[in-house]
Parts: sequence; structure tokens; C-alpha cells
Amino acid sequence: MAEQNVERVDWNDQSGERWVAHQATLDARLAVFGQAAIEAAAPATGERVLDIGCGTGASSFALAACVGAEGQVLGVDISEPMIARARSHAPRDTPVLFRVADASSAELPEGAFDILFSRFGVMFFDDPTRAFAHMRRALQPGGRVAFVCWRSAAENDWVRLPMGAIKGIVPPVAPPDPEAPGPFSFGDRGRVARILTAAGFTDIAIAPFDASLPFGEGATRDAAIDDAVKLTFEVGPVSRMLTDQPDDIRARALIALRAAFAGSSGERSVMIDSAAWIVTARKSAVQSYFWF
Repeated sequence: MAEQNVERVDWNDQSGERWVAHQATLDARLAVFGQAAIEAAAPATGERVLDIGCGTGASSFALAACVGAEGQVLGVDISEPMIARARSHAPRDTPVLFRVADASSAELPEGAFDILFSRFGVMFFDDPTRAFAHMRRALQPGGRVAFVCWRSAAENDWVRLPMGAIKGIVPPVAPPDPEAPGPFSFGDRGRVARILTAAGFTDIAIAPFDASLPFGEGATRDAAIDDAVKLTFEVGPVSRMLTDQPDDIRARALIALRAAFAGSSGERSVMIDSAAWIVTARKSAVQSYFWF
């Protein structure tokens, strides 16, 4: 989840509330990415994990199942609505704690964790190098990092396709700085490597991971397309572009989005190609110091 002041307001308002409203659907569609990152992290029984940008807790619960009762997972997120949902869904006796906090600056006990983990929660830091250096101090020597982040927007049809559909309908906006905090700010593999290196990590590995996701589902093909359009209107960058548009623009956008999704594969679903990086790194077992 986002870690800057503007994003903090949004994730505690509309974005957070919309994510909570669609929590089950969104978690199901992102599960394959979270599972790939967990496999890369390889959490073992008894280990301690910091889940960065934990959202409504799906990844935290999956990690807890790996570390067992002898381990511990701390899920942190800046979104109060999401943390509230995570706490309300926590199984009894699960070794998970949730905290409303900004992982880039929160007070974290030094050397307390074996793993820093995140499912799409690290791309929003204002200063990612400083953020990772700060979180690195919370790792024990030899501790490891594993996270999944999106590649470029151009490689992800869940945003490329609808954005292309509304081009010429919604007034254009200036393209964002590719390194500005946002879902695709870690799309450049080289930038990710530079950030982690500068923050003091070693053994950095960045591997592509691709998956086709059911962006819309329904009893019929038409129902699945309707579901995909509804989700696009309610969650994500296109929804924010359409929020304040007049009814005629929104109506035209709906028609264009429906036509765009109709071209995707699937019988009772709308399958969308998605592309991410699975990133791993390690904190050296030899003590070193980085000043930020």
C-alpha cells in the first residue's frame, strides 16, 4: 500500500474503502503472485516475518501458516480500513499481529525479523532507498527479503487495456514520472537493483513472473465482461480518472471498456495478462553501516 502523505489520505478514504469492499475478489486474483513471492521467501517454522503493505491480511495469513505457532508475522499498512478488515478476519490463535504504520519510518525493533516480505506493497515509498535501509535494520544478520512488484504498465493488460480504451474519451493527463511512487515505479529491473544495493542488501535476484488473471467472472461470458467493467470503474487508476467525469463521458467509457474486454480470452471469465518481478535479496551476516 502507498506510503506517502497524499496516498496516506487516499488509502484511508476511498481507495482503502473500495479495496475492502472488493477484498475477496482482489485477493483471489492476486493470490498467484503472492504465492510465488512466498515460495521465493521460503519461510520456515519458527521464523519471524514483517509483511510490508499487508492490506487486508491475505499474505500475512499465508505466511503465518508457514511459520506456525512458533513463528510470528507482523503485518503493517498505512490504511486503517484495511488493517481493521485484517484484524476482523484473523483466525483465532494465528501468530499474526497487525499494525497501522508506515514501514518506511515506523519504529521497528532492530534485528527482530528473519524475512521482509511484501505483495505489491513496496512501490509507493517517497524515498525507496531510505525506506529499505530503514527496514534493513529490522532484519537479523543474514536475514532475507522477498517481494513481488509490478513490471511496467505496458506489460500489464489490467491497466494497459482499459487505459487504451478510454483514450480520446477522457481528457488526457500528463504521464507520470516512471520513478514517482505508484504501482509501476519498480517496473525497471535496474532501478530495483540499484535501490536494494544502495540500501545495503546483497545477493539480489530479480526474476520475471507472468500470469493470466481472471479480471472478470460470471455465469456467462457477458456477465464476466460486466464484472470486469464494474471492477475497472470501482478500483484502480481508471476508476480515479473517471470519478469526477460527467455522466456522458462515463457512459462512453463504459461502452469502450466493454468492447475492450470483449476481445480478451475466457468463456465465463475475462482473462488478462499480468507481469511482475519476484525480487529476493539478503542482509549480509557481517555487520555494516549505511547512513541515510
